[in-house]
Amino acid sequence: MQQREIIKRLNEMLLKELPQYKEQAKAFIGNSNSERRLLRSLMNVRPPMPASEDFLMLQDTLLLLEREEIGVVDAEELSTTANPRIVLWQGDITRLKADAIVNAANSAMLGCFVPCHGCIDNAIHSAAGVQLREECHRLMKEQGFEEPTGCAKITKGYNLPSKYVLHTVGPIINGVLTQKSCDELANCYRACLSLASEHDLASVTFCCISTGEYHFPRQRAAEIAVQTVNDFLCANRKIQKVVFNVFTQEDLFIYKSMLV
Repeated sequence: MQQREIIKRLNEMLLKELPQYKEQAKAFIGNSNSERRLLRSLMNVRPPMPASEDFLMLQDTLLLLEREEIGVVDAEELSTTANPRIVLWQGDITRLKADAIVNAANSAMLGCFVPCHGCIDNAIHSAAGVQLREECHRLMKEQGFEEPTGCAKITKGYNLPSKYVLHTVGPIINGVLTQKSCDELANCYRACLSLASEHDLASVTFCCISTGEYHFPRQRAAEIAVQTVNDFLCANRKIQKVVFNVFTQEDLFIYKSMLV
């Protein structure tokens, strides 16, 4: 079955589940790119609930095909920095193959519900598949309350190249940066590394937690990230490699000044 046919069938299945979007969906039909955008949008707004085996088979086939098209980057093959256990890499975190990647989540921990939003939470859930939201929902239902800032949860990676996803909620900055927010951000990195160590994971890839939608100043966030990771690695030998994944040129310059 061709990719476009898979996309068409997946859209049909989702629109049966979400009939309230049928009229809006008509504007996306007829072009392969817009039909794929519709699929991502429907996956983004779909509430957490089990999916049929037929849907999952088609979705997983599509996502794995797309994963191969964009290419997988093996964290083990990336060049290290001055610290042989730390890597700096610029690119799409959903391409990285590591034991775990870190997702900058919100306190609901269910992913981003804004169709095709540019945040990393949306990108990770979209590349992993609908199973990720369902697993997050089960975890949060068991917990019974929203995820506190500075803590972390672990889930499977599903259709991502990485085995697991570490979800952490960073501090939101409104106005002046406080020491409390700095401590909370450090806790995010520490919680993810501790969770990775508990699960015997050897490699972890961090995004730039809280620097996007949550407006943490980039320079200070990088300083906290590098210091916290270095301190943890000095005391822990289980984690063999930490990748700092950056997306913007600004973040690349900031991290290079501290790591290379």
